[in-house]
Amino acid sequence: MSHSHPHEALIDQLGTELVPVRRLPPPWRRTGGWLLAVAAIAVVLLLHYGMHPMLQRWEGAPDLAWAGLGAVITAVCAAWAAFALGVPGWSLRWAWLPLPGALLWIGASGLGCLRSWIAPDTSIAVLHQSLHCLVFIVSFSVPLSALLIVLLRRACPLRPVLTAVLIGLASAAASASLLEICHEYDAAATDLLTHAAAVALVVAVNAAMGGRLLSKS
Repeated sequence: MSHSHPHEALIDQLGTELVPVRRLPPPWRRTGGWLLAVAAIAVVLLLHYGMHPMLQRWEGAPDLAWAGLGAVITAVCAAWAAFALGVPGWSLRWAWLPLPGALLWIGASGLGCLRSWIAPDTSIAVLHQSLHCLVFIVSFSVPLSALLIVLLRRACPLRPVLTAVLIGLASAAASASLLEICHEYDAAATDLLTHAAAVALVVAVNAAMGGRLLSKS
């Protein structure tokens, strides 16, 4: 029995030094917190630009509204999937959650390539005007990605690169949906390629820095 006393003393010492760990909120609640920040940005943009131009554009080209809806669904599902991957024991299949929204977003946006045939009188952006869309999406994706990273660092995801890809997809999709509020042009091939380049850039940067951004070290 005398030999067990040092071990018991060590166990008691380690037990007294333990710090209680605050349990993380479930993924849906953390997703909701992030979406509140996106909604706040949307309110500011709506107060500045109003809803009428956006609704008028959607009325003339309903596929743009479907593309916007797809972007919103993608943003919500990608953020949710990122938080889900930070929960130990949750399936990797959560990474596929944004796929349906992304398919709707891409499919509806693809109709913009036929814009001149579907609606010949629409206003189509030229290359230098489309570059403003790239700047918008990238600029808004930076703070939205940063916020997601801060919220996810406590979880310490076991798949940081995949989680970072989902962070980039969620942020880019949210930024693309915010762009609908102030986008003055109907989608055309040039505009869609610019949007795709912006989304790819955001996702790629997040993926490249995923391990470092989500590491606690």
